Amino acid sequence: MTEAVTARAPGGAQAVRRALDVLHCFHDNGPDLSASDLSRRLELSVSTAHRLARTLLGAGFLEQDPRTARYRLGPAVTELGRLSYHQRGLHLAAPELADLAERTGATADLALRSGPHAVIVAGGSVTPKVGLRRPLHSTALGKVLLAWARPGEGGPASLPPLPAFTDRTIVEPAALEAELVRVRAEAYALNDGESAHGVRTLAVPVLDGAGYARFALAVRATPSLITAERTGWLLTEARSCARALEVLLLSPAERRPPAARAR
Repeated sequence: MTEAVTARAPGGAQAVRRALDVLHCFHDNGPDLSASDLSRRLELSVSTAHRLARTLLGAGFLEQDPRTARYRLGPAVTELGRLSYHQRGLHLAAPELADLAERTGATADLALRSGPHAVIVAGGSVTPKVGLRRPLHSTALGKVLLAWARPGEGGPASLPPLPAFTDRTIVEPAALEAELVRVRAEAYALNDGESAHGVRTLAVPVLDGAGYARFALAVRATPSLITAERTGWLLTEARSCARALEVLLLSPAERRPPAARAR
């Protein structure tokens, strides 16, 4: 079936998928996008991209600059994002991460998994000008989320081709599998210049009750700060913070005793 036909009468699931794809176009925190920009990114006709954008505009998920007619994320996304942030208890994580950063002198971040990416949801890297998504295969946060993946999330074989960001990036699924065996055995992940030269990161899991990674917690700095001699101490500090977050980030229902939950 051609795109012109499906654009006239898309199935319900396809229409939802396309609308979500439009929203994903704004992940890079770049400038506002026109309908032509959206059509190029999504490989759709301009008319289809325009119709999708107008639908999202009407629902508040996009807003449009009246001068340029370009689109940006709308107030409905902001509202849902803030609701999710508080429902997950992430407002409680910020003081713990700030304290960890102060103690270690490193940037402290907390991330969860979204498909092939780690999404930083709290910590020092959350700024208006920096994207929050990181590849799983080339980051310590991502390796932790892969090593303690929840059922159904998939391992290295489920990822798209692994791009190289430096000469140290792991780009072969088999090599990544071997790295994850080491991560699980040592209970932490290391990113030593795999995403960018001159950056070193240690990450540990924030586990749920079943032993899967609800989040990943990382400390990031230069190799002069995260040295071999300081690694053990930094991991002790990070794991202490992770244990605190395992309790703080439980939902109210999860904090109740099992007998109370069954009522």
